[in-house]
Amino acid sequence: MDTVSKKAAEPRTSVLVDFGGVITSSVLRAFTDFGASLGGDPRLPLELLSRDERSRALLADHECGRIDAEDFERGFAERLRAHGADVPAEGLMARMQAGMSIDQEMLALLRDLRAAGRPVALVSNSFGTGTYDGVDLASVADVVVISAEVGIRKPSRRIYVIACERLGVDPEEAVMIDDLRQNLDGAARIGIAGVLHTGAADTRRQLAERFGIDV
Repeated sequence: MDTVSKKAAEPRTSVLVDFGGVITSSVLRAFTDFGASLGGDPRLPLELLSRDERSRALLADHECGRIDAEDFERGFAERLRAHGADVPAEGLMARMQAGMSIDQEMLALLRDLRAAGRPVALVSNSFGTGTYDGVDLASVADVVVISAEVGIRKPSRRIYVIACERLGVDPEEAVMIDDLRQNLDGAARIGIAGVLHTGAADTRRQLAERFGIDV
């Protein structure tokens, strides 16, 4: 068996997991709900963060730790105002995330994984200062990799390398759970398998059926 075949055949023994949209309810839905509260197009915040060059730069700078939450809020509030949504900057990120809640079924799945001897790494692009409030990250994952703390954000392959190094596993041994396809594509570039998360029950099923990670 050649090296590539051996890599493909290696069992998946560990899990990398996103936070927003996986351990929590949908980020996209929360941002859309926030947009609706502004009285205009509910898609405006997501459209700016995905298509507006200045908004995209603000998000990238914040997620990589180059600017703090207050700088992002001031800049993004300006972009929203430029598109007709008059919003105060202070507390903007908290309001954008107000509709998010913790998915207790996903917390149970992660507990089950760790109890079964499957190491877990949280790999999350940071957003604001209160994103992880209410969750004991040490009880969720064996290692925690936050983009602003390492200066790299998903889908850069380097952030996944860091997570695997901290877990002490090869990328070919890992599965990434994320609700965004581009993040899974980034992980796949170094051999990490992917589960596109839509719900805890389906993610648990995919881990068992596709990768033999039965918990």
